[in-house]
Amino acid sequence: MQTLASIASRWGKHAIPLRQPRVAIRLLSSVAAQANTNPVLELQQRGLVAAMTRQVPRGKSGAPFVLPYQALKGDASICPEEHPELLNHVEAGPTAIYCGVDPTANSLHLGNLVTLLGLLHFHIKGHTTIGLVGGATGTIGDPSGKSTERQPLSTATLAKNVAGIDAQFQRFFVRGRAYAERRGYKVQGGGGNVKVVNNKTWFDKISALDFLGDIGRFARVGTMIARDSVKTRLESPQGISFTEFSYQLLQAYDFWHLYHEDSCRIQIGGSDQWGNITAGIDLIHKKRKTDKEQLIIDNTAQEKAMHAYGLTIPLLTTASGEKFGKSAGNAVWLDETMTSLFDFYQFFVKTSDADVGRYLHYFTLLNADEIKDVMEKHSFEPEKRIAQHALAKETTELVHGVEAVSKALLATRVLFGSSLDMIKGQELIEAFEHDSRMVSLPRSQVAEMTLDRIAVESGLCSSKSEAKKLIKSGGLYINNVKVTDAGYKISEQDWIDSTVCVLRSGKSNYKLLRAGSNEQP
Repeated sequence: MQTLASIASRWGKHAIPLRQPRVAIRLLSSVAAQANTNPVLELQQRGLVAAMTRQVPRGKSGAPFVLPYQALKGDASICPEEHPELLNHVEAGPTAIYCGVDPTANSLHLGNLVTLLGLLHFHIKGHTTIGLVGGATGTIGDPSGKSTERQPLSTATLAKNVAGIDAQFQRFFVRGRAYAERRGYKVQGGGGNVKVVNNKTWFDKISALDFLGDIGRFARVGTMIARDSVKTRLESPQGISFTEFSYQLLQAYDFWHLYHEDSCRIQIGGSDQWGNITAGIDLIHKKRKTDKEQLIIDNTAQEKAMHAYGLTIPLLTTASGEKFGKSAGNAVWLDETMTSLFDFYQFFVKTSDADVGRYLHYFTLLNADEIKDVMEKHSFEPEKRIAQHALAKETTELVHGVEAVSKALLATRVLFGSSLDMIKGQELIEAFEHDSRMVSLPRSQVAEMTLDRIAVESGLCSSKSEAKKLIKSGGLYINNVKVTDAGYKISEQDWIDSTVCVLRSGKSNYKLLRAGSNEQP
């Protein structure tokens, strides 16, 4: 297998300076094709690298300075000749990479998905991926990107959130690996190891005095204050508490711990995590675990093998500047019990034409030619939203699995008024299994209710008077058939396969009424 150095040498005197991104794109495609085992190049080619660390000679402290390589926007080139450290480290053989998530909820959301995809690219190329759930740091709260301090969570809530995210990490890589194989990726060695850890495990073993004496002495207050996350809060009316101020040192110790216990050399995160990531690298270089490691610092050749690296992914916004991952002000969760398959799918269908091309690179494993083909078809008939549906299908399959796509499509047909004639009752129940639009009521009770009361009990209307007005005006439908009698009672013919019927008010307000058992309260 060719090394990055050998590939770069073929550029010779024609090495691409960073000020020529258009030429770099063409050459990078060729380089990436030859070095397709390197996930860093894959991420860069997809526009998913905001910055990566690079080492420069040591300062007076004895530790190398860590400076950013800032990637140009879009598909600009990372030149291996100029910034070889991380690229060559990954190229040299299997390594380990991690990202951390604080359990502020019991599910990850779309804002986390792009970082998970960064890990997935490493995983399918045979590298160890570590998901860190911040059971300890979650009690503190990261000030990065926040204007106010987070409210502390109860112990029970925190434990529930940790368990939810732990399971979600595991599930994502199982589905992600299967998705990659279906898209033609040769998952090397069945994929690298996947490990999920909780930083409460090691922080529970450290006292406050031990932490300050053994770890805090390596931190410099001036450097900590200079971090953007701290500086911004210091300049705000709310200021910053010592609790949040210390967060970067806690995350730094996470990296140090994983570096020594799991041979983890790379941390990946959003671009707002740059300060926390470099704090970890700084601690790794300053604090050695053993006396033997401390001696290595005097041996430049061996020290290079002990380097740690940081890689950040751009914080995503839409073309209009809005924060990605929100729908009507609400987070779009990766747990289908919190965001239904229909709503998840529709979030991507609603993507603007200005964003959909980028998102196909970010959130799918379609290759460049496939994406180009999709976008060309879309350009001929943009009203059909071909690219948006491709994005929605791919992302739904990645996150929720193959069967979830057919369920989301079925829910889309139903909720956009398509005929119900060929749809089976069980299919409806499965498609809306975790959707709040599906309501279960005892069949015997439904048989005794008039339609205006059913509309209230199902949540379609807030009161019987509202329901009566709706029915009288011809705005209520059962299985797409208008009903104008408020005293109408649902009969056997209204139940699809004796299990479910579809209620609708107006054009888009739906409830699926499921026939529950008579014992149901």
